[in-house]
Amino acid sequence: MAITAALVKELRDKSGAGMMDCKKALAENDGSVEAAMDWLRTKGLAAAAKKADRVAAEGLVACVVEGNVGAALEVNSETDFVARNDQFQKFVSEVASLVPALGTDVDAISAATYPGASKSVAEVLTDNIATIGENQSIRRAFTLTVDEGYIGSYVHGAVVPGLGKIVALVALKSSASEEVLAPLGKQLAMHVAATKPASLNVDDLDPELVEREKQVQIEKAKESGKPMEIIEKMIVGRMRKYYEEVVLTEQTFVIDGETKISKVVAAAAKEAGTPIELAGYVLVELGAGIEKKEDDFAAEVAAMAG
Repeated sequence: MAITAALVKELRDKSGAGMMDCKKALAENDGSVEAAMDWLRTKGLAAAAKKADRVAAEGLVACVVEGNVGAALEVNSETDFVARNDQFQKFVSEVASLVPALGTDVDAISAATYPGASKSVAEVLTDNIATIGENQSIRRAFTLTVDEGYIGSYVHGAVVPGLGKIVALVALKSSASEEVLAPLGKQLAMHVAATKPASLNVDDLDPELVEREKQVQIEKAKESGKPMEIIEKMIVGRMRKYYEEVVLTEQTFVIDGETKISKVVAAAAKEAGTPIELAGYVLVELGAGIEKKEDDFAAEVAAMAG
């Protein structure tokens, strides 16, 4: 039987599966929509597709450090319960192990062969969705490298080693030994997770953020009624305070509560007898930027009642 576009559309509307999957299902079942629907269900494709519109804002962030490359991968699920599922945890860890070599392109990661399997990462993910019963998605990946030095890492809210809710990575560029750099890297990564800086240095800060903050401070200063030359001096001081809040190298070290991060690194370099540069950082917070659906149970009941 000829597989028409209309048949493919009908099956796609019923199952929510992808166009190519629907076409293949119809071809395997002589154009029978019902039989094709069953075929999709047995493959887990219909079940996965139906769950694809559910908001997945929970899950896990994985941390992997291989030599001078650090990587973080966020994989989302619908509920925190799934994050405690062994199958889900194994999937996140296995896929994260590919990131140092593959990089941050999620499509490339999804198309890669899953470790120890003949299937792609995307196919294993589809199987997991059907088995676990929740929508899941590989959301984003990050890498951080340093030519010579050390990648420090910290996982906050870890459920198992390397998997948690927040991952912070820092790059220390130096010829110092790992024995010297490891404790510093760990502490700086913990600091990043705690303070969530907006940039590494003042020069790296988004100009739009700087201008917005400056305008806010100007308006506040004007309310004092003081002359413009005094206001300008006030703005300089207030912007300095702003930088100390949002710029990593300007922040106060959370470990001791008094030393600026730049001075912490300088002191470590002096003690090591060789330069140490805080060259970069990565911070990944689970679900950041995802708009979570808020269920209104009362409204739902009222709607059902007509």
